[in-house]
Amino acid sequence: MCRDEPCQLGIDEAGRGPVLGPMVYGIAYAPLSEKQLLVDLGCADSKSLTEEQRDAIFDNICKQHKTIGWAVDVISPNIIANNMYRRVKTSLNEVSMNSAIELAKLVIEAGANITEIYVDTVGVPQKYQARLEQIFPDIKITVAKKADSTYPIVSAASICAKVLRDHALKAWQFREELITTEYGSGYPNDPDTKKWLSENVDPVFGFPHIVRFSWSTAEKILESKALPVEWEEVEDTGNPGEQKISKFFAKSPVKSCKPQSKRHQFFTERCLSSTSKL
Repeated sequence: MCRDEPCQLGIDEAGRGPVLGPMVYGIAYAPLSEKQLLVDLGCADSKSLTEEQRDAIFDNICKQHKTIGWAVDVISPNIIANNMYRRVKTSLNEVSMNSAIELAKLVIEAGANITEIYVDTVGVPQKYQARLEQIFPDIKITVAKKADSTYPIVSAASICAKVLRDHALKAWQFREELITTEYGSGYPNDPDTKKWLSENVDPVFGFPHIVRFSWSTAEKILESKALPVEWEEVEDTGNPGEQKISKFFAKSPVKSCKPQSKRHQFFTERCLSSTSKL
């Protein structure tokens, strides 16, 4: 149905502010002729609904799979934090925009006849809208504040994102042992969340994978409870791809048949390397 009729597509996220868990971007799309169906299903701002109401509406959206489609992008805490700690930082707004754009491309490339896109704003609406219009020049774009409470198709996307994030937190598999799950709402101002963070920080390895360690709440706890680390500053000596001419006259290194040991996943994920000085 979405291939034959002109369709609208809504985009929204869940879990932007918490210090724990992933951020989930969601999209929902449906024919323009089925706007009333979204209203009848009860699609409204996910924040105004109870968890039971969201789950029920999500189940009904799934039952209407011939008419309504949806997809989500689950962005892990590690990806969020690593992007913000890179030498060339990628802001949360940029991560959000990229996720939304890739989800929209996914649906369009799959053959859905999308003629209108509605987005709950990230940052300045005009800037976001201009970028989307450049990428999707033949589609009517609307980026607005509170779009999740104004456009039912955005509400549907918001509900899908929120339900999937809630289930991701409940089903979270801790790689670390002996971790309690009494972490409250996961928001920085929640006393239970702060207490859980303080009790589950390792002085050397930091927090479990569920934590966005780039959040100021987590950073302050690391500063007070973890061991200080000094990193050697690597100077930029010019073009990294440029080779010195002396290299071509150097003796070829003797290749060793000794098997190379593989570094543990913990260190590769955090871009950590060994040092001879402490």
